[in-house]
Amino acid sequence: MSDLRKTLASLSSAEDFLKFLNIEYDETVVHINRLHILKRFHDYLKREGNTDALDDRALQALYVKLLSQSYQDFVVSDAVSEKVFKVFHQAMGVSHVSLEKVAVSARKGR
Repeated sequence: MSDLRKTLASLSSAEDFLKFLNIEYDETVVHINRLHILKRFHDYLKREGNTDALDDRALQALYVKLLSQSYQDFVVSDAVSEKVFKVFHQAMGVSHVSLEKVAVSARKGR
């Protein structure tokens, strides 16, 4: 594991990531939305797929890009509108039920 990956793995707060990656931020925005920013960042990283082949420079550039976008999402919007957590989807009447659960439920009803 590279030094960059080790350092990234040791970071825990939105502020830690923003500071380490030299991304300017408004403390008020981060204070209100820190968990949402990190969740969105995680979602963006997941969408990127496997980053193992990236060297440190490319990985850092990707992290800066995705964390900046995650932060900006909450500068121009809010947590309720962005709905990064399941609870916000459920509050809007949107829920996910896997086909496996439907099949099990159907078998029980027979």
